[in-house]
Amino acid sequence: MANAREVRLRISSVKNIAQVTRALQAVSASKVRRAMQAMLNTRPYATKAWQVLTHIAGQPGRENLHPLLTPRQENRQALVVLITSDRGLAGAYNTNVLRFAASQFDHHSASVSYLAVGRKGRDILLRRRKPIIAEFSNLPAAPSFADVSAIGRLAVDEFLAGNVDHVYLVYTDFVNMVRQNPTVKQLLPLEIGASADRVVAFSASLQGPAATYIYEPGEIEILDEIVPRFTALQVYQAILESLASEHAARMVAMKNATDSATELVSVLQLEYNKVRQQSITNEMLDIAGGAEALVQAMQQQ
Repeated sequence: MANAREVRLRISSVKNIAQVTRALQAVSASKVRRAMQAMLNTRPYATKAWQVLTHIAGQPGRENLHPLLTPRQENRQALVVLITSDRGLAGAYNTNVLRFAASQFDHHSASVSYLAVGRKGRDILLRRRKPIIAEFSNLPAAPSFADVSAIGRLAVDEFLAGNVDHVYLVYTDFVNMVRQNPTVKQLLPLEIGASADRVVAFSASLQGPAATYIYEPGEIEILDEIVPRFTALQVYQAILESLASEHAARMVAMKNATDSATELVSVLQLEYNKVRQQSITNEMLDIAGGAEALVQAMQQQ
């Protein structure tokens, strides 16, 4: 059994750790509110943009509307935009999204390369010797569209250059404070049917075939502007969803760590009391034994 000094040092150490985890919990609680607000502010626009892209992709002759909407018959090379965090201490947040990406693409029919957003994902991909064409880390705490637009532009450029045949987006979808789901979305070329579970199509409440757009001033000019921008917007929205999920996961993890530290302090305090009581008992026995020996020595004299 450890002595009283060792137990006292452990109690002090655990209390210090509890103070750190409690502070991280408070910081994450503040950040998650801001991240949720930013996510909710952009979600209606991003959803409507996805509806517009879906509707455009459903137009007659989609192959001639825009190169980003043109399906590729071959599936030789795929690009995965993988979004993780820069920091740890977020529970199973990074582990879940990395494990999900591995289950989806480790045995993919095409050769898969990665565009890593976040240091944690980059480090794991490097450790697993996965090909990475680019990595983005140290993003601002509250990124704007301008801060992350280069990620979407790079994915679009790789697709237009013919270096990849498909672009996938892997991120964590924020559901609520205790539930965040890893999600995969085919970003390019746009899938018409796969978006039904994410958005409500424009023609859902209409009878008959979907309406056809009339473009003013010109179809090519408008599509060249909105299709790449709306595609990059999907990446931006995924980053906001992932940020909110990260802060929520970290807040829950730090709360659990604080609770565990508090329970451990109680257990250690009980152990300390037992050790202290045993020490006092031993000291009293030593005193009693010394007194008894002194009495016997005096009697012998």
